[in-house]
Amino acid sequence: MATEQSLRTPATASGDTRIHNIGYRSYDGPRLGRSYARFSLYSQSLRGAYGLGRSVKSKVLPMLLFVVMCVPAAIMVAVAVATKAKDLPLDYTRYAIVMQAVISLYVASQAPQSVSRDLRFKTVPLYFSRPIETADYVRAKFAALASALFILTAAPLLVLYVGALLAKLDFTDQTKGFAQGLVSVALLSLLFAGIGLVVASVTPRRGFGIAAVIAVLTISYGAVSTLQAIAEVQSGGDAIAWIGLFSPITLIDGVQSAFLGASSAFPGGVGPGNGEGVVYVLLSLGLIAASYGLLVRRYKKVGM
Repeated sequence: MATEQSLRTPATASGDTRIHNIGYRSYDGPRLGRSYARFSLYSQSLRGAYGLGRSVKSKVLPMLLFVVMCVPAAIMVAVAVATKAKDLPLDYTRYAIVMQAVISLYVASQAPQSVSRDLRFKTVPLYFSRPIETADYVRAKFAALASALFILTAAPLLVLYVGALLAKLDFTDQTKGFAQGLVSVALLSLLFAGIGLVVASVTPRRGFGIAAVIAVLTISYGAVSTLQAIAEVQSGGDAIAWIGLFSPITLIDGVQSAFLGASSAFPGGVGPGNGEGVVYVLLSLGLIAASYGLLVRRYKKVGM
């Protein structure tokens, strides 16, 4: 055993060593636990969805898409104020449906950014080495992307609402329409976030994830719209509403046309009735729950 004298003796050629006391101390500060770790992951993921805290290059696309979402709303408000119109050119519930291509592009760009990088660089096990579990990681990522989507889709509705009040349109009607629009985009944000994250979590390659999310969202919408148009031409109007169950954006359209007083974008304006609307709601909620379950299952395997 080394004596106190040997600890102070410099190393010699014979192989003697020196032991330094570099002052390691145990941590005696506050232990914030899982909830703080989960919130930190959520906040960082939400900031990352708009490129905050990252390079300038990372900010360009999400900020550009945000501006693209808001500019048409500002133009509509300007037209309504200048012409002293009695109502807005577009209903609150219709805005996200009209701008669905921009929303799909945002999901395709940010869902892989949220999860594919962690898979590619194998950092997921590092998250789970802290007081955080698989469900915490999934909840944080799901909530962050859904929140980012809600900001993207609700901001133009807020522009429309403020502009409508400045144009002195009916306060009650505008407030009701604004509330209905918020409910619609909240459901859309959860549904699109879940689908986007599930698809993106399959591959660690961001480019493949972007292409896969775009394919799922746009091909399904194109196929459903084509089949609905064919059904209308062949006088199969009853089938139009049921065909709308097979695309995320038409699911949202069906829910809001059945229960939120929106006009349907389906061919001929044939939206689902209340009975069919219940199926739309249940399927939408089921897809959100299934997306969460698939993500938990996926990351249990990744974290092993």
